[in-house]
Amino acid sequence: MLKSPKTIKVGKARYAAIDSGSNTFRLLIAEPSSGPKPWNIIHYGHCITRLGQGLHHTGLLSNAGMHRAIDAYREFAAALEAFDVAAAHTLACATSAVREASNGLEFVTRVKQETGIGVQIIDGDTEAAWSLTGACAVLDKGIARDMLLFDIGGGSTEFIRARDTQQTDAISRKLGVVKLFEAFLHSDPPSPDDYKAVMAAAHEHQVMGENSSPERRPPEYMVGTAGTVTTLAATALGLTEYNSEKINNYRMSKAAFFSLRDRLLTMSHEQRAAIPSIEAGRADLIIAGLAIIEAMMHRWGYKELVAVDASLLEGIWLQACKYKP
Repeated sequence: MLKSPKTIKVGKARYAAIDSGSNTFRLLIAEPSSGPKPWNIIHYGHCITRLGQGLHHTGLLSNAGMHRAIDAYREFAAALEAFDVAAAHTLACATSAVREASNGLEFVTRVKQETGIGVQIIDGDTEAAWSLTGACAVLDKGIARDMLLFDIGGGSTEFIRARDTQQTDAISRKLGVVKLFEAFLHSDPPSPDDYKAVMAAAHEHQVMGENSSPERRPPEYMVGTAGTVTTLAATALGLTEYNSEKINNYRMSKAAFFSLRDRLLTMSHEQRAAIPSIEAGRADLIIAGLAIIEAMMHRWGYKELVAVDASLLEGIWLQACKYKP
């Protein structure tokens, strides 16, 4: 969890974004910048809440998940106050877990009452569009020229086609690592049958037109963002401390991906959790993420995976400050 900083008063406007995912909550406080990136990061924090845990079975946000989430919001609220971010400059968004749960609106009301943070529930199309905006801010232009960007979350995955950084189409599917883990992964290490079941579910959700249609051919680059992809990239790079600059635009060959997949599939949860680049709470979910990426490689013939650290969180921040390129 975050440690609340001492209060810092500033003259320049600061903006904050909160991405309330099904598995991970993230906070970005930054000032607008005219540099290579449109933001100058002042503060970043994140924690794994598993808000969407059990939703696949019950249709409800669990009491334990909501408690963890509200604890995270309280710490985020303390950081917003400490870094002197106005409420009008803060945009907090919730994604698939909250929008799908029958008690999602009740949860949002509770968050406002207990933490003072107003949370906006965004739909899948908005989530996809804002993820693209955030990713394109740091992607090499050559990659953003023709790409399929996918954002794997705990409860859904967004697929976005883009040319020259502009979205051509997008779709959000109810394909998330928490859902897949809870539904299919019952053994440790994962059994071949369990992994095949995850792969089958991932194949059912693959999108895009058929290869035979020139207008619907797979884009040249397959670009992944969010925790699954950045964790795999950090693991492949052997990072002991996370470095977003090394993650952005990192290209993992198909051979390297399968080598890492084979390594992780033979490990127990405890062994995966001991890898420095795999943070607590992600060692079990990473297997479901592997299956989603492998299904895409098989279905569309991609030879490499490009990783990007920036995504929905940065897209939310750009919305908060009404950024125009």
